[in-house]
Amino acid sequence: MSLRDAPLGESKSSLRWPAMAAMAAAALIALGIALGHGRSHDRPQFYGASRLAMDRAAAPAGGVLSAPVRWIGSGFSVVGDYILAGSQNHRLKAELVEARRWRDIALALAAENARYRALMGVRTDPPIPTVFAHTILDARGPFAMTRLADAGSERGVIEGAPVLAEHGLAGRVMGVAPAVSRILLLTDVESRTPVMVPRTNARAILAGDGGPNPRLAYLRTHDPLAPGDRVMTSGDGGVFPRGLPVGVVVKSADGAWRVALDSDASPVDYVQILLFKDFAQLVDPASLSPKTLPSAMTEEPATTILGGPQGASGSAGSADKARKSARAIPPAPPAAAGQAAAASNATGTQP
Repeated sequence: MSLRDAPLGESKSSLRWPAMAAMAAAALIALGIALGHGRSHDRPQFYGASRLAMDRAAAPAGGVLSAPVRWIGSGFSVVGDYILAGSQNHRLKAELVEARRWRDIALALAAENARYRALMGVRTDPPIPTVFAHTILDARGPFAMTRLADAGSERGVIEGAPVLAEHGLAGRVMGVAPAVSRILLLTDVESRTPVMVPRTNARAILAGDGGPNPRLAYLRTHDPLAPGDRVMTSGDGGVFPRGLPVGVVVKSADGAWRVALDSDASPVDYVQILLFKDFAQLVDPASLSPKTLPSAMTEEPATTILGGPQGASGSAGSADKARKSARAIPPAPPAAAGQAAAASNATGTQP
C-alpha cells in the first residue's frame, strides 16, 4: 500500500484545500491592509473605499486569529493565580487572626465605656466630689463581704465615704490606706444604712445579714409597703447624702420586707467614692452668716443678744444719761443748811 492509499494520506489530501484557501484569504487580507494604509493624493476615493472593504473583511478573521492569544493569556493568568494562591491564603489567614484580635479589643473597650457611662450617670444633688476606682480584690465569707479598691488617702478618700456602683449604692468605706481602701458592702452583717421609701415616706435601717437581700429593720410607716417600692438613702444621722438609689422592696419567704439591691444588676468592678464628710460641706458657711447687722431705730443704741459692741455702747450711754441728770439737780439753799446743822447739834453729833 502506497502512502497515498493510506488513511493518513487521505487525511492530508482532505486538509490540503482548506489550508490553501486559508492561505489565499490571508494573502488577500494582507494585500488589502497594505493598500488601505497606503496614501495617494491622485485617487483618494479608491483607496478609501478599498480600506473600508478590507476592514469589514478583516474584522471576523481578526477576532478568530486573536482568540488563541486571549486564551493563552487567560491561561497564564489562571496558572499564576494558582501558584500564588498558597501565599495569599497564608497572608489572609494572618490578617484574619489580627482582625479578630482587634475586634475583641474593641468589644471589650465598648463594654468598659458603657459601664463607665452608667457609673457616671449616678449623680447627687447637690454635686459631691467623687473619685473613680477599680475593685482589685473581692473578700467574701459566710458573713463578711468587702472589696478592695485602688484609691486611697492620697486621693482624698476617708472612712465612711459612700461608694456607688454602676446602678446604685454598693456600700461605704471602712478603712483607708495609701493607694487602697476597703469597701464594706451593704450585704455585710456589720452594714447599717438609714433608708427611706419615697412613696410612703417610711423610714428604716437597711441591715445586712450576709444574704443577697438586706432586711428593713426598725421600719416606721403609716402606710403599708408594696413589692416594687423604691428604696433610697434618707440622710438621717448624716451618714449618707439623701436620695442615693438603693433598690426595690421585696418580700421574703418568711414574710419580712427586704431590698433587692440595684448594685447587684452588674458586677461591682468599677465604683465611684463620694468624698462626703457631713452635710456642712454641701452649703457655703459664709452664705449663712449675715453680711450686716440691722440699723438702730431709736436714739439709744439697740441691745442685741450677741452682747457685742452695741451692748457695751448702750451701757455707756445709760451712764452718761445718769451723770447728766445728777448735774441738772440744783444745790440746797442756806436756810436748809442751817436747819440741818441745828438738828445735828441737838443730837450731839458733829456735822
